[in-house]
Amino acid sequence: MSAPVAPGKLPFVVWVLAAGTFLMGTTEFVLAGILPDIAPDLGASVSHAGLLITAFAVGMIVGGPTMALATLRLPRRLTLVLALTVFAAGHVVAALTSSFTVVLAARFVTALATGAFWAVGFVIATTAAGPADATRAVSVMMGGLTLANVVGVPAGSLAGHVTGWRGLFWALAALALLAAATIGRFIPRTERSAPISVRSEIRALRTGRLWLALASAVLIMGGVLAVYAYITPLLTDRAGIPAGAVPLVLAAFGAGALGGTAIGGRFGDRRPMATTIPAAAVTALILLALIPLSTTPAAAVALIFLMALAGFTTNPVVTALTVRFAGDAPTLASALTTSAYNTGIAAGSALAGQALSSSLGVTGPALVGAVLAGLTLLPLTALAVTIQRTPTPTDAGDPVPAARTTTEATSVRA
Repeated sequence: MSAPVAPGKLPFVVWVLAAGTFLMGTTEFVLAGILPDIAPDLGASVSHAGLLITAFAVGMIVGGPTMALATLRLPRRLTLVLALTVFAAGHVVAALTSSFTVVLAARFVTALATGAFWAVGFVIATTAAGPADATRAVSVMMGGLTLANVVGVPAGSLAGHVTGWRGLFWALAALALLAAATIGRFIPRTERSAPISVRSEIRALRTGRLWLALASAVLIMGGVLAVYAYITPLLTDRAGIPAGAVPLVLAAFGAGALGGTAIGGRFGDRRPMATTIPAAAVTALILLALIPLSTTPAAAVALIFLMALAGFTTNPVVTALTVRFAGDAPTLASALTTSAYNTGIAAGSALAGQALSSSLGVTGPALVGAVLAGLTLLPLTALAVTIQRTPTPTDAGDPVPAARTTTEATSVRA
């Protein structure tokens, strides 16, 4: 049993889970920086090697819900340890083979493990933090993912160039095993007060408010990532920023994302709708402003930072809301949130790519992003209306409840 948690202080297990999220987030995005190194070694073109990134995204979309149901009856700590072990094994297999097909399959399996980790991890984090700090706990976990883009991906790309991509994969496998041992040590066993069934988890999906929250996740992430996916041509061709300085702008984006995640975690527990609706509206306006105002470096960098700050404010709140609306069956809902974010990434980047090749040119992705972010207001507003019409002890102005049962929450916090 761990020491009691001081009021206002998050349990240590939340930070352990955030470290695991950082590791898995690094794996998801680091390949973008080392594809030119991987492609020739596997006998593939760079464009073909890009399927390694696509395979991971697809694995996350379908794997989160699938693995959440497959591991439903397993103890949550065991599920996390198994997920990290499979994650490590996938990297070992990829590092040992010269077959592109095998590496592709390994990436897909690794994504399944990542989906399982995030689905269960979010539930443990909200349960451990308790009702008053559930959204803040989610923001810390999601902060691990954001930090992966700011620190993990650049560091991983550098390591991949220095040691070779196989050396990077060996390092990621070792870190995953270390994380598995740490989680096995610091996350206590939890007792389930009632049997859990796949039927009860699926029954929770009948809640209309849950789907409104998931739609919000798809649209806001699609809006921001539509611009992020094609940010380089916007910065170099329109704003006149040198290609060598683009990583600095990406760091500004990452800093904004970290700030937005922290803001959402801080205010989302008390006023979820009053936090998300203005954030989505401001995001749409900033993305729209990118079209006429991104012609100078200073304006472009400032708007990119603000886009991330406003856009990522919504994410931890929406994630915590899905766990809330699922009631006693939060695991599948948590997994669907991960799938929703990845669906938004895939859809937003695909639409932005079409807009980029149209007459809109480099401003096309910003227009797509503004439309998607603006559309986020529809499910968020509908969600606010339904909360007002059907108030419960956990609605609008009240804290997000811990998932599952009080007994389990106490055992995790203790």
